[in-house]
Amino acid sequence: MVSTTDSALAWRVHRFGKPAEALRLDRVSVRPPGPREATVRIEAVGLNFPDLLLCAGRYQERPEPPFVPGYEAAGVVEQVGRDSRFAEGERVIVIPELPDGAMQTRQTVPDAALYPVPESVGATIAAVLHIAYQIAHVALHRRAGLRGGEWVLVTGAAGGVGLATVELARAAGARVIAAAAGAKLPAVRAAGADVALDPGEDDLGTAVREATDGRGADVVVDVVGGELFDRVRRCVAFEGRLVLVGFTSGAVPSLPANHPLLRNYSVVGLHLALYRRAEPALLHRVHDELLELLAAGAIAPHIHRELPFDEAPAALELIAGRDVIGRVVLRTG
Repeated sequence: MVSTTDSALAWRVHRFGKPAEALRLDRVSVRPPGPREATVRIEAVGLNFPDLLLCAGRYQERPEPPFVPGYEAAGVVEQVGRDSRFAEGERVIVIPELPDGAMQTRQTVPDAALYPVPESVGATIAAVLHIAYQIAHVALHRRAGLRGGEWVLVTGAAGGVGLATVELARAAGARVIAAAAGAKLPAVRAAGADVALDPGEDDLGTAVREATDGRGADVVVDVVGGELFDRVRRCVAFEGRLVLVGFTSGAVPSLPANHPLLRNYSVVGLHLALYRRAEPALLHRVHDELLELLAAGAIAPHIHRELPFDEAPAALELIAGRDVIGRVVLRTG
């Protein structure tokens, strides 16, 4: 897809609704880079569940239309501003700030929004390497303090964050119980889960206790929320840690405060964007570690579908259908 040197094609939300109703493909201007900024030619955009919510106006961030959704992309630096730490031709992951999101063919961003990737990492993989894997890594290591040999229970385990959590837990020497819909269980087993459970069919409490010799899960990473949260909180081990990372069910659960008190476990939250503002160095350290794990074959992002950039509404509808395993990516060329 060709764009002029001072403009780009961008999917913008003009009114809230389903993706086909909300999104319109517009020609937008691209400003030249200022100090410590770079202009990037986008090659691939990684789609996330929050993009769907942004279109519907139901996400915790709610920019005023028109705005460009999208939280991560990958591409090549075209032009740099004064004192930029990047070079023209360098491959990068782009993590932009709304309302000027990632679903466009070129954009200018601050250096702080860019993460370098080696030439050996293709654009499709680079475009899905940040959000899900950063959430999984920070949840397991920073928020839960995961130790080798511990049991990790992951909900929504066949989604982008879920599969990343399974892989990273295994890479850290943990044992994994993955909860996902029945048709998706082969995928979580392939990602390294020791035990795969279908919450719609299995008694999670009984199955987790059996797998862990009655102890329960030392770490629970909950992506789903809703009524499933109420079930998995009963699976946490003594002095276990329950990390809340999302509510893909669409329902925000409540927690009786006496339950963690009586069971001696911790409940912590994770909102990754706060680290970009409060502790960006952490995310750059995690990025470097993820590249090492990728090179070693310890992680391998699962791409469910790769679609052309002009099929963005259809790509988001795939995510809405709940049948996606791993990630959906848009390619601009």
